[in-house]
Amino acid sequence: MARRLRVATFNLESLDDRPPMDLSFDDRIDVLRPQLTRLRADVLCLQEVNAREDSAHGPRHLTALDRLLDGSGYEHYHRQVSFNRAGHRFSDRHNLVTLSRFPIIGEGQVWHDLVAPPRHDIVAAQGAEDMAVEWDRPLLHTTLALDDGHRLHVLNLHLRAPRAAFLAGSKDHGVWSSVGAWAEGFFLATVKAAGQALEARLVVEQIFNADPHALIAVCGDFNAGDHESPVRTISGDEEDTGNGHLAGRTLVPVERSLPDSQRYSVIHHGRRLMLDHILVSRPLLGWFAAAEVHNEALGDELISPTLVQLPPDSYHAPVVSEFAPPIPPRRPPAPKDAP
Repeated sequence: MARRLRVATFNLESLDDRPPMDLSFDDRIDVLRPQLTRLRADVLCLQEVNAREDSAHGPRHLTALDRLLDGSGYEHYHRQVSFNRAGHRFSDRHNLVTLSRFPIIGEGQVWHDLVAPPRHDIVAAQGAEDMAVEWDRPLLHTTLALDDGHRLHVLNLHLRAPRAAFLAGSKDHGVWSSVGAWAEGFFLATVKAAGQALEARLVVEQIFNADPHALIAVCGDFNAGDHESPVRTISGDEEDTGNGHLAGRTLVPVERSLPDSQRYSVIHHGRRLMLDHILVSRPLLGWFAAAEVHNEALGDELISPTLVQLPPDSYHAPVVSEFAPPIPPRRPPAPKDAP
């Protein structure tokens, strides 16, 4: 029987072992490592992995991730990690990490390579100058060589959350100076998410241009539901394009196979939201077997931190999709020679 392929995504919620987080990091390992074990993932996309540096300008190391993965089996996986804007070392916060049981035969980081930062003239913050609206972090494109000779393209992303972006001189100690300034910051956050979703879709287009039957999985924290613009932009449904000829280029969220009662990866002030997704191309959907969202122990991201001191959990549930690669047909036995 052919081995199943399991692809998972998990926002680890600022995984960090720097002081003072190091005092409770063992508690995080005790909670998070069993979650990773349960995933049994062949490909694992992680978000919000922080890095530690030995000196102000020295190299940064993913010590928290290494400690978490030690003894889990994932420590032996191939690894791709995002870099900071300069491209020389890891960012101090919120790196993307893609782990794979399969060899990595291609890797890239996309950060305004296909979409330039939009220019915006500040209107609500007095004295502020116009600005380039840049994405907060890159996306990773990893190409994997599967055991059966197929190639799998994996995009790992973490889109901007719908929280107002910073505007100089308009916010002090978490308090906005005016509703107009907050509204403009919220608008800029929306532009960041929508713009990076566009860039992700253009990467998908490049893959399809090279191979119309490509196996593609776009995984990560979209900070958006199924019908919100970032997911719609990357999915590219034929209902939006109005062109049935393009239906083969759509991406499908695997959680649609789950009942509504199980379809949530975050609880926000009592509201169950599906913000973490795995979108797959139609050829990969042909291999689809099952989807899981491990949300049984999920806490409310607004309420739980006020009730628990140094909470070890992530307030995002892991999402995993299982695929059954087709079994090659057997050749009929050669006819025996007649006596």
